Amino acid sequence: MVDALGNPLRLELTGGEAHDSVHGYEMLKAMKLTMKQVLADRAYDTNAIRAFLEEQRAIPVIPGKKNRRVPPKYDRDIYKERHLVECFFNKVKNYRRLATRYDKLACTFKAFLTLASILVWLA
Repeated sequence: MVDALGNPLRLELTGGEAHDSVHGYEMLKAMKLTMKQVLADRAYDTNAIRAFLEEQRAIPVIPGKKNRRVPPKYDRDIYKERHLVECFFNKVKNYRRLATRYDKLACTFKAFLTLASILVWLA
């Protein structure tokens, strides 16, 4: 999860078999989102996430999945700012150790990811 400037706010490692929306929902529940815009890709277009954002009075800027019968409306111009998430991943992948996943243990990988995130904040 990143802020409006592309700086990391929260990191969570998941298993390869886990869907992002499940852990994303848990991360969203831990944050105060009143009157904020939440930008996410199609993977986060679930009824549970949309209901939670509506309950929190947050503005979902999430395009609908292809299998939705009635696609939800979202602001396409604001959604273009989601590239900041991808820019964060690009900044972190400049560290060869993360890009090639040398670390075998999740704890050491997350430790170096946290260190790289601190360096992104300082840059």
